[in-house]
Amino acid sequence: MDDKGDIQEQAVWYAIRVTYNRELKVKAELDELGIRNFVPMQYKMLVRGGRRVKKLVASVHNLIFIYIEPSRMQQYKAETSLPIRYIMRRDPSNRRVPTIVPQRQMESFIAVAGTHDEQLVYLNPEPGDFSQGDRVRILGGPFEGAEGVFVRVKGDRRVVVHIEGVVAVATTFIHPSLIEKI
Repeated sequence: MDDKGDIQEQAVWYAIRVTYNRELKVKAELDELGIRNFVPMQYKMLVRGGRRVKKLVASVHNLIFIYIEPSRMQQYKAETSLPIRYIMRRDPSNRRVPTIVPQRQMESFIAVAGTHDEQLVYLNPEPGDFSQGDRVRILGGPFEGAEGVFVRVKGDRRVVVHIEGVVAVATTFIHPSLIEKI
């Protein structure tokens, strides 16, 4: 509650689509406004002017996550000139509602995708893709604390962090001694 006795809104993680590959412009605007956000990024080798250069780029185009209170999100959407829209899902009563990512799931996703590792693999987020495998927690290394599903991807054992209907990311190889079943 604030000092007037009103209940304060809790910030949540919204999954947002940004058109025309403007995710970094939206990120810059949000950073300037002091609004927490996350764009999955990774290093890629690109050819510029005949030379190969390593550049940090968006891993999944047109996707940004914004951590904000619902009323402030509505205000931001109304005031920004940038093309953003909610990623929608169906609630239990079959209504279309904005996708809100649970805090712990977002922390795991950021722990993996936030490393910018070139070896990360972004996967199709369709339901059912990750039904096999055990739920695990990573105990050490750069992904320590992340939770996901232990699966085999491209011949390696990896942990997949999945945000249903939005995106999934697979870590680099994880040695079995660095994971525990949860």
